[in-house]
Amino acid sequence: MKSLFSDHIDLTAKVLDFQLQRQNIVSANLANINTPGYKARTLEFEKDLQAALGLSEAGAVARTHPNHFPLPFSAGQTEAEVTRSLTPRVVQGLDNVDLDAEMAAMAKNNLIYNTLATVLQKNFAGMKQRIADGGK
Repeated sequence: MKSLFSDHIDLTAKVLDFQLQRQNIVSANLANINTPGYKARTLEFEKDLQAALGLSEAGAVARTHPNHFPLPFSAGQTEAEVTRSLTPRVVQGLDNVDLDAEMAAMAKNNLIYNTLATVLQKNFAGMKQRIADGGK
């Protein structure tokens, strides 16, 4: 069934979901900074996303034949993986949540999320304009 939305909108929405999950995990890490024995968690989804898009590690499209087209993105085939840090800090009596690293991760995640939200906003503004123009 043909969709009103193009595939890149589904892709952007899925990445926004992952970024939101990552933000929640970073927030949980920061909330538990003084909790004894708490292990910081991270969310990794970039490699699985590249695999779902048919991209190699370098980001180039991986094709077996020059006449083949890459597969369309399927949001249902992409998952995120939560991992726990297994390397304890050397400082006796402290947890393994690094405040500076978590704040940097939060800032980076916030920038990416805002950029993706802007991309979606521009896509919908373009669709609105096409509808207003009568599809011309």
